[in-house]
Amino acid sequence: MVYISVLSFLNTYYIVFMKWVEDYHLFLFDFDGLLVNTEHVHYQAYVNTLSARGYVIDWSFEQFCEVAHLNATALKEALYIKFPDLDPNWDRVYAEKKANYLQLIEAGQVELMPGVAPLLEALAEKKIRRCVVTNSLQEQIDLICQKIPLLQTIPHFITREYYTHAKPSPECYLKAIALYGKAGDRIIGFEDSVRGLQALKQTSALPVLICPSNHPLIEKAMEGGSLHYESFKQMSDSGVCLR
Repeated sequence: MVYISVLSFLNTYYIVFMKWVEDYHLFLFDFDGLLVNTEHVHYQAYVNTLSARGYVIDWSFEQFCEVAHLNATALKEALYIKFPDLDPNWDRVYAEKKANYLQLIEAGQVELMPGVAPLLEALAEKKIRRCVVTNSLQEQIDLICQKIPLLQTIPHFITREYYTHAKPSPECYLKAIALYGKAGDRIIGFEDSVRGLQALKQTSALPVLICPSNHPLIEKAMEGGSLHYESFKQMSDSGVCLR
């Protein structure tokens, strides 16, 4: 009886996704914090890096995200304000953070965000075009995909090595659309950050923000209009059809 109930729930979950999955020809996804829970891993990597240098970062995870999501240099600038005597060679600090991050990923501290698995399965089943567009490096993406095989069903990844200007510049998304879009396509894009959403809004894609309603920057993110859901699971639970 329990088995049948679980199976029924999963079938309903899949059908709800299919109601709107087929309405779009190209799906664009951010990666960190949207498909996988790596934002917490990035946060811990900074904590570990600074701790090894004798600094204690007393920001909560939410405070970290508020700064990190502002723009490409906001976190670096905030850390130098907080720790004026921090090594002035940011590249060296960041290299240590990157090494810490990869160690945490290697240890298995990463998983899919709620509701992502059935969405990826539905897209793969229907062979709908899809692409990850991320500020992360290819090395980081490859390691995470090794840990979570379902991510390997996504055929295209545009990582930081393949464009010049980071989000909120739309360059990365425009490149994805140029490479994998076709004339007349209905395109939808998903982001979990303000700067990522700003990038999406400068393209032909329907922008969708996936983040908690108490996100400190949500009012700014929603300026100019976009859809918002707390998670992909909430989107499917609502039975939404994104027409």
